[in-house]
Amino acid sequence: MNQQTSFGDANCGSQVAQNHGSVADQNHGNITNHFHSGAVESESLSDTLCLRYLCTTNPRDGKKRIEETKGGLLKDSYRWIVDNEDYQSWHADTSVNLLWIKGDPGKGKTMLTCGIIDELERDIGDKANISFFFCQATDERINSAISVLRAFIYLITEKQPSLLSHVRKRYDQAGKQLFENMNTWQIWQSLTGILSDILVDPSLRRTYFLIDALDEYLTDMPKLLNFISGLSLPGSLAINWIVSGRNLPIIDEHLNCANEKIGLSLELNEKSVSEALAFYIDEKIQQLARKEMYSSDTREAVYQHLRANAHGTYLWVALVYEKLQKARSWKTLKLLTSFPPGLEPLYKQMLDRVQASEDADIFSEVLATVFTVYRPIGLEELFTLVDLPHDVNVGCLPELIKSCGSFLTLHGDRIFFVHQSAKDFLVDRASSLIFPSGAAAQHSLFCHTYYPFFSAHSDVTCMGPASLLQETNLTKRKFLIH
Repeated sequence: MNQQTSFGDANCGSQVAQNHGSVADQNHGNITNHFHSGAVESESLSDTLCLRYLCTTNPRDGKKRIEETKGGLLKDSYRWIVDNEDYQSWHADTSVNLLWIKGDPGKGKTMLTCGIIDELERDIGDKANISFFFCQATDERINSAISVLRAFIYLITEKQPSLLSHVRKRYDQAGKQLFENMNTWQIWQSLTGILSDILVDPSLRRTYFLIDALDEYLTDMPKLLNFISGLSLPGSLAINWIVSGRNLPIIDEHLNCANEKIGLSLELNEKSVSEALAFYIDEKIQQLARKEMYSSDTREAVYQHLRANAHGTYLWVALVYEKLQKARSWKTLKLLTSFPPGLEPLYKQMLDRVQASEDADIFSEVLATVFTVYRPIGLEELFTLVDLPHDVNVGCLPELIKSCGSFLTLHGDRIFFVHQSAKDFLVDRASSLIFPSGAAAQHSLFCHTYYPFFSAHSDVTCMGPASLLQETNLTKRKFLIH
């Protein structure tokens, strides 16, 4: 009896002890897992916030917008460059790490860059980092050297998340102020420091940097060029560069410091550019022929005229194509011969037609407004900024934009210049027409028109006679003005 009781007590004690230990261990494990899970979630949230503050505009979205705005990326129009001897030397020779693609406005440099990115990602994307940036002078968010570095770091850490630790090391100390509230010199120093740390990290894969439209960097272009040159010297890290832009001496001068570089001039590759342009023209004519039911004779006449008058310029073809889209098929040939050859004469014709319109005052004010703002604005913002007739509402604006001589284009709700060369033309040849009182007066007009209404807002700033309305909360939509 006692034995049984003793046995039962012993068993009970043993069982309780075992159960107690098991439950305690399980609870301890659950608590540990809970805290570990919470720590992981917190770390993941911090990474997400860090990336969000690092890069306010995703370069991939920018590339997609460019391709859509230009009617899609046609492989036959860029394939020549990946077969080009200079490109292949850059790609194969590890001692040559900088390829400088240069050419006149409208020659297709941006679409070439888009094509090269696609080819690199298709061929070696899983083995390398491919970071790129498309500059646009008309958008303050993407026309500075700082914007380039932010995009590069963002795309590298997106591909290799472990490298985000180099960003977090500084971000955890400074927070979002690391990217926002310091002066530009401090931000530049921080970003170059972060990127330099990333580039010497032993785990870094081979990295390709591509920058399009170097000539459109309005802020710190020499600083950016020097940075590129410094990372493109013989024996440098496992990185390769492609930069593209117009034929500007300042770019050549700075890139000369990068001894191991190859220059690829579109003007010196005229035959390849012309053949690629022929593919582009043929694609556009096919689209027109399907829509307008061109006869074979009309189709051939359009093709020959575009080839003879484009002067190797994709933009000229795109602008003429836009005009032909709006024409009746029986008017095509007559309209076709009315377009002057070459880009600048075509811009001049577009401007003359804007001026001759009975709505010239409205068109000029729209052009002046889009010219003055320093990031693309939406239709509702334009509607608020421009003094329009009472019978014009927001719904009328897309048609009004199209009537501005093809200088402007819409992507979604946002208004852009069709090309930087279009804006340059208006500056050089039509400044007195769109700014009758001068650009400074246009700035002042914005400031003095809207400042009284928004004087209660602390984020409105007006400064002196050449007033700069830096940031206005306009019906809770922000637009930025020079």
